[in-house]
Amino acid sequence: MTELPLLTVQPAVTVDPSAAPASRPSPAGPVRYAGLDGLRAFAVAVVLVYHLFPGVLPGGFIGVDVFFVISGFLITSLLVRERRASGRIDLRRFWVRRARRLLPAIAVLVVVCSTVALALGGDVLVGLPRQILGAFTFSANWLSVAADTSYFAQGAPELFRNLWSLAVEEQFYLVWPLILLALALLRHWWARFAIVLAAAVASATWMAVLYVPGEDPTRVYFGSDTHSFGLALGAALALLVVRMRPLDLDSGESALQTFVRRWLPPLGAASVLGLVVCAYAMAADAAFTYRGGLALVSLLTAVAIWAAIVPRSSLGRTLDLAPLRFVGARSYGLYLWHWPVFVLACAFVPDENEPVAALLVGAGSLAVTGATALLSYRYLEQPIRAHGLLGALRRARVRMRASRSTRIAGIAGLAVTGLLVAGTVTAMALAPSATAAQRMIEQGAASLRGTTPATADGSPPALPGAPSDPYSLAKGPGISAFGDSVMLASAPALQETYPGISVDAVVSRQMSKAPEAIAGAAASGGLRGVVVIGLGTNGPVSPATLGSVLDAIGPRRQLVLVNVQAPRPWTDGVNATLDRFAADHPGRVVVADWKGAIAAHLDLLADDQIHPGHQGGLIYAQALGRALGMLAEHSDVRPDLPWYQLPPGAASQ
Repeated sequence: MTELPLLTVQPAVTVDPSAAPASRPSPAGPVRYAGLDGLRAFAVAVVLVYHLFPGVLPGGFIGVDVFFVISGFLITSLLVRERRASGRIDLRRFWVRRARRLLPAIAVLVVVCSTVALALGGDVLVGLPRQILGAFTFSANWLSVAADTSYFAQGAPELFRNLWSLAVEEQFYLVWPLILLALALLRHWWARFAIVLAAAVASATWMAVLYVPGEDPTRVYFGSDTHSFGLALGAALALLVVRMRPLDLDSGESALQTFVRRWLPPLGAASVLGLVVCAYAMAADAAFTYRGGLALVSLLTAVAIWAAIVPRSSLGRTLDLAPLRFVGARSYGLYLWHWPVFVLACAFVPDENEPVAALLVGAGSLAVTGATALLSYRYLEQPIRAHGLLGALRRARVRMRASRSTRIAGIAGLAVTGLLVAGTVTAMALAPSATAAQRMIEQGAASLRGTTPATADGSPPALPGAPSDPYSLAKGPGISAFGDSVMLASAPALQETYPGISVDAVVSRQMSKAPEAIAGAAASGGLRGVVVIGLGTNGPVSPATLGSVLDAIGPRRQLVLVNVQAPRPWTDGVNATLDRFAADHPGRVVVADWKGAIAAHLDLLADDQIHPGHQGGLIYAQALGRALGMLAEHSDVRPDLPWYQLPPGAASQ
């Protein structure tokens, strides 16, 4: 086989403790490629901003894909160089090295954060046994998918949700060396390169195929099958790079050499700029993200890596600036700690969604994350890299024997470790099966499955702001309500306040589904005179969709739109859209001000600040009562609304 006539790639520094074995050098010799620490710093920075300061960097989640490409490139480079130097790959050493690199830091993270979560109690403990199992078996992504949890749900974030990406990487580490050995049987390097590149394309295509617009994308985002294209693309780049040899000036310059020398540097700089744009512009709920967007991020990262590692690369020198290298070297600890620290901080602060509190929570979480990452790097990761886990423990034991003070410190450390382990076991045993919001939603669903008690005359109780004449208001038998999990949690209070009301509420429903639900009720003869829509919690709402809702209810029905209380970036936009639509259709459309009604009683909501308990549900019903009162004030339309007095199913079009 002939070598590719490309420019030589020189390592920036001949040391990489994260890739080299702890006890002896790799047969190929340890290397550190220029610019990779800078890319790691960028990746972890955008992820931290995305999580700790929601809304500031909407596409910050792309940092995970940058990490994937870097990991695929580095691991493949290491394995290929080892095989070329020694003729084999020591699989046992490779897997032990990976476990030693990842597991000790995860173990410390789990016992510390689980014990703190036990002290705080509440929703932070939900699902803890499954999460810890996933952390130590590197199956967190698939266990989360099996449990039907959502990466993008903001209501009750899981304590160790960020470990899903480490699971994808470790699964890659487990199977990739075996695949690489099989690929080595192929004679031509370009065949190996083509197969790996095809695997990247297949994974990205599979993500695009499985993604369903409007539905939660957690399955395609967490899946090792759908989200391995970055790892495969980094591996393909490594297979290309290891074929490079010095440029022979006497033999002329090939077209590929011309590309590398002239065009790769500006393309690399443009790729880094493109990654910055993606971090600002890419949205987690956009179809483009899963139908090519994340694959584009991986491609830009691969180009940036290639441009950074060529000799005398200005991009490589820029990405190797000391501050970037400092952050990049500690990126593992930063990524590992930031999310659990943030979740615990949110659980500790009473109103973490208030703007000032949110800023303090984010800044405080960042400070704690930085401190723990520095400590982890200095006292855990570096000693284990240098001496191995057993070697680091032996050295610690020797230091304990050196003096009385170190012996006391060692004994105290063992005692703290024992307490943390006991705290973790207790936290797992006491972990609730559902969050407070989930329990509220389940109670609402149970109430809809049961029978609804009726009052003596079927009239609703007096509500603040409602007219005194009960017959001017729509009664329960005259109301059809369609909503999401907020209405579902409020269902018991709605049934209590409006006996006979029809409630059709589904978790995660969006406004785009409302016309279909209304049409189904109309077709079955069950659509009543006043239609209540409580949607908008799960995504933006367009005026066109509201127009479709109004068309679906028909000209002789009235519409109540319940506005939104949720600490989500689209809430204000949704409420403004609802207000404008109601103003454009006076007499037929009014807004029930749920957000204003509950504003002074947020303590009646679950920890997610979205879902009400029973008392909060009564306030929801009161907000609806005020809206019904506004409808009833239009005396010019009241005589044309006979369904106010009709039993369920008797309303006509």
